[in-house]
Amino acid sequence: MGKNKKTGKLKRAVYFFGMMLFPCLTFAGADSKARAAETEEAYTLDTRVMDVINDPVFEGYGRLIFPVDRTIGEDLTLGDVGDILVWYHNVNPDKTVEIANYMKDQVQSGEQIFYDIYTEEEKAEDPDKEDTGLFFFRGDPDAKTAIVNAGGGFAYVAAMHDSFPQALELSKMGYNAFALIYRPGAQTACEDLARAIAFLHENAEELQIDVADYSLWGGSAGARMAAWLGSYGTAEFGEEEYPFPGAVIMQYTGLSDVTGNEPPTYACVGTNDGIASYRSMEDYISRIQENGTEAMIEVFDGLRHGFGLGEGIVAEGWIDHAVSFWEENTGD
Repeated sequence: MGKNKKTGKLKRAVYFFGMMLFPCLTFAGADSKARAAETEEAYTLDTRVMDVINDPVFEGYGRLIFPVDRTIGEDLTLGDVGDILVWYHNVNPDKTVEIANYMKDQVQSGEQIFYDIYTEEEKAEDPDKEDTGLFFFRGDPDAKTAIVNAGGGFAYVAAMHDSFPQALELSKMGYNAFALIYRPGAQTACEDLARAIAFLHENAEELQIDVADYSLWGGSAGARMAAWLGSYGTAEFGEEEYPFPGAVIMQYTGLSDVTGNEPPTYACVGTNDGIASYRSMEDYISRIQENGTEAMIEVFDGLRHGFGLGEGIVAEGWIDHAVSFWEENTGD
């Protein structure tokens, strides 16, 4: 792949990393055996996040499963991950546990779940690119492809609630879904999404995915990324020109700019969203429709910002409607 041509305009000001003190060699015997045994067991609501991050099965990328730009306490458990996901609601602890166990099971069964999108040289030149990559939620071989982008106000990446659950559900439906971990910042995030699109097109045969009429998904800031790449394309963000997506799937974002180049677009939002006005989203979808492009929106009564999959609430099932919209507008 070609080297990224654009320089990020918005950089992170502060970088937080969860730290873990490793035992000294003097006590390596019994403790290391206990930890080895623990890695064979399934995660639970009481499993510490740091134990997942440092699980040997995720060597090299465990830190990216959770937001690297949020402070993660030593005692934070999977059941309490919602505590660090600011601006989000309806975080499902059971889904967090399911995702962590899914990832572990995939690796232990010999599957690769994480892919770098930048070369070692590119990461050495820009160390922020160390904290990027794609998590692969496998569907059927040669099935259609979705790229899912979590929000987080361009301050952090809320993947455990805003992209991993959607990607997992898509994989259960047979689709090949990739959750992007990007550099926070509107410009850098779009550059990373453009690189991810390039990576998947260049490696489609090896990954056994169909990238024709791929879809871009996103919540909040991630929805803006999906919409911007859907309208402006990869060349606008430093990559070669690759095909535009077949559909954009947006959740709860107040984007207002309509270029006239939007692909078919599905959106959903709650009426009590204090960050993304449902009326603004209705107007956005209406203007896309006026341009002759297929678009639809679902508005859910009483929901606040960041409801994710919407399991057990009025939004439950929106992802099925979004998939149907994608399929209906890409000829299948």
